[in-house]
Formats: sequence, C-alpha cells, structure tokens
Amino acid sequence: MMQRALLRMLFVVALAALGGGCATVPPQGATSKDDPFEPWNRAMYDVHQVVDGHFFKPIAQAYVAATPQPIQTGIHNFFQNLDDVVSIVNDWLQWDLNRAGNDMGRVMINSFFGLGGIIDIASEAGIERGDQDFGLTFGKWGIPQGPYLFIPVIGPSTVRDGTGLIARAYASPLSYVVVDVPTRNILYGIGFINYRAQALDAEKLVDQAAIDPYTFIRRAYLQRRAYLVRDGKPAPPDEEE
Repeated sequence: MMQRALLRMLFVVALAALGGGCATVPPQGATSKDDPFEPWNRAMYDVHQVVDGHFFKPIAQAYVAATPQPIQTGIHNFFQNLDDVVSIVNDWLQWDLNRAGNDMGRVMINSFFGLGGIIDIASEAGIERGDQDFGLTFGKWGIPQGPYLFIPVIGPSTVRDGTGLIARAYASPLSYVVVDVPTRNILYGIGFINYRAQALDAEKLVDQAAIDPYTFIRRAYLQRRAYLVRDGKPAPPDEEE
C-alpha cells in the first residue's frame, strides 16, 4: 500500500486548495523555486493522466459503482487502522507522547472492538487520528523538503516525502502480519483502489476550480505539507508567500 499515493493525496490536496484560489497558467518556461524540475514534472503529470485515466480511475469508478457503501466504509476503516499503526511509530519518533497515546488507543479500540478496524469506534468516541507519516517526521526534524516531484501513479511529492514513502513501504504492518505473499499483494491492491476511490470527488473539484491543474495541485500540496509539519502553527515571516 502506497502511503501518500495520489489516491489519498488528491483528496487532501483538493480540500487544502479550495481556500487558496485558482492557480493561473505560468509563463512559458517559468518554474517555481520549489519546482526546479518543472518541465520534467509536467511531463510526468501528463504520463500519470494517461495511465490513471485509462486504468486506475476506471477501476476505482467500477469499485464505487459495484460495492455497497457499508462495505466501502469498512474497507476504508481497515486501512485507516493500519495507517494509525504507522502514525504511532512517527509519534514516537517525534517524541509526541500525547498523540502517540491517542493513536495507540485508536488502534487498540478499533482492532479489538471494531473487528480488526472495520468499524471505526474510536472516531465515534471522539479520539482523533494523529495521521503522521515519515515525511512529516523528517520535516519536524528540520530536514529540508527538497525539490517538488510529481511521480506517475504516486502523485505529488518532494524529495523528503519521497524518502518517507520508501520508509513507509518497509514499515507497512501488512509486511509483518500477513505472511502469505499473494494474500498480502491482494490487500495492497485493495488498499490502493480504496484510496483512489476516495479521491474521485476531490479530483472533480480540482478539475473545476483550476485553470492549470498541475500548478494548483503543486501549490496546494506544498502548502498543506508545510502546514502539517508546523502542526497548524503560523509560518515564520521568511516562509510566508
């Protein structure tokens, strides 16, 4: 399961970007200081649009059309519960003991009383998700984000977040809990489809709101990640746009 694949990230990106206004088409050859590889990234974005539009998006749409909503919710909750396990690891790495306690409580409650996480009892009880990942941990350690990258199928990222994705692949609970490789790969596939399905509605918002979707997604992604690294605190004056 890819941690911050486009499937999940597009949903976050769209919500974060709606308040920021529509992006305009950049001048020919212009690049952002955060996006020195913009020509290459735009080419990868075009590749992604073709691959996703002809393969992953139709599969996600078929999944949504054919799967009853309660089953979709249960599947989504199951993979959210796995993400909470990864969040616990990052809470400890950030030495955020309060958030670690919340996430541990979520996993215990949902795993034991929510049928392995299928039922999200913790959220109903008001226990919020920490939702931490290795990219955020690296950011809170003071590691610079590095250049922006757009990776086909995965989606928007940075050098720092991309390194976090690699760490996430090794830290996946499925890698340690599910021994049978074919079964594990099936679960990875289901998780991927689940997150792609979650992004369908937000993707429509991006298409409708943005003159240049590439710039819109980049700006929203970078602003959202910076906001999360700061835990919602205001940006320092030298970082404000």
